[in-house]
Amino acid sequence: MNIYVKRSYISEKGSTLEVVQGDITRITVDAIVNAANSQLSHGGGVALAIAKAGGEVINQESRAWVKKHGPVQFDAPAYTSAGNLPCQYIIHAVGPIWGEGNEDTKLAAAIRGSLKRAEELNIKSIAFPAISTGIFGFPIDRAASIFMNEFKRYLSAPDEKAVKHIKVVLFDEKTLASFVKAFDAVVTSESKD
Repeated sequence: MNIYVKRSYISEKGSTLEVVQGDITRITVDAIVNAANSQLSHGGGVALAIAKAGGEVINQESRAWVKKHGPVQFDAPAYTSAGNLPCQYIIHAVGPIWGEGNEDTKLAAAIRGSLKRAEELNIKSIAFPAISTGIFGFPIDRAASIFMNEFKRYLSAPDEKAVKHIKVVLFDEKTLASFVKAFDAVVTSESKD
């Protein structure tokens, strides 16, 4: 699958945010975010696609992380090397399962935690999938708005940020349409004010 940029924004400081249609395992960035579960068992969805494309080292490092640090928390994603993927790291973010309570807060924490982990790793470019919107059942439109608000807040912060390029990489048309709509509502409308 080819990569198509559907929306793009450049902040006053020159940082970029893009909504992209494509395969996250083929994106060339410093790190990609994996939509993980707390045990880092990559058995389905984006997590399985990333683990397959990256190779067995991702599963090995994931098991080692959980053994050393325990289950991954919403606000403190794990990270591993990227194996065969065209990036340096995979940041494993745990999003909420719809219906467990406090889902909006947990998803926002997973996004912020991923960006914080990226800064700790001195990452300049990062790609996110639509965390929690697959088998975890988070409503896509609602998630898209949370993502865009968190990214806008991050890129608008007065302090200098390490992460300069954020991509949201979406595979299917329905999810892409929701994220484009949220981008237009949150990022573009606020940029014109």
